[in-house]
Amino acid sequence: MLRIIDAGTGEVVEAAPARRGLTRVEAHAPGLDPTALRVLLVADLLVRALELGGTPVWGLLRAERPQTELRAAADTLGIRPLEDRAQAGPGLGERQVLHVIAEGAAAPDGVRVGVAAVEPARPAHAPGEGTEALLGGDPAVLRLALLARPRREPVRLDAEALAEAGRTLGRWRRAVAGWAREPSRPVPEEVRGRLRAAWEDDLDVPGVLRVLRRVENEAELPDGARFETYVYADRLLGLDLARDLGVLA
Repeated sequence: MLRIIDAGTGEVVEAAPARRGLTRVEAHAPGLDPTALRVLLVADLLVRALELGGTPVWGLLRAERPQTELRAAADTLGIRPLEDRAQAGPGLGERQVLHVIAEGAAAPDGVRVGVAAVEPARPAHAPGEGTEALLGGDPAVLRLALLARPRREPVRLDAEALAEAGRTLGRWRRAVAGWAREPSRPVPEEVRGRLRAAWEDDLDVPGVLRVLRRVENEAELPDGARFETYVYADRLLGLDLARDLGVLA
């Protein structure tokens, strides 16, 4: 069961109190900047984690400015579309409401999922400038750089952080393409349990990445099982780790 620390109370709560009850995930993004994009990314992860646990989810976006540019940036980053809160009808009897907000921001009643700020390598001089520059390369590299830090800790997206994310992503994609040539093997239950224990513990995505690094280097694990493990974890991470299947010789 996914447990989240409520930023409003500091208490641990169940993200889905009723397993089959609807949970609403509402992302609050008042502007277009890297921090707003991180808020949407955390909302995306929440939706994915809840769906992996079998919980029905309703994802919404609450934005104070026109959403076209924000939605385009989110789409580039692999964030699945959220309904416009202003146009959505009344609640559908949801059993839980999770408000994903930047730290210190106000939100309506409900569980508040706090997201710390993104610190770009250089200050932006116009709205959206920092985000536009960050999305100029491989968006999956930016996504991994954001995932590599706990959501409640600030993240600085400097050249070193992006380079490290790029090296890791490239290595994992090459490895997944190579493992795919071997006979498939199921994800070991112990590994599956470690992955789920990580993301169900306050959405500990860095913990998920640590499990993948361990799987990468476990000599006794069949390559087919490594492949299935990475594909399974990517349902949460959204890094397109299987992108290079059939491409590499």
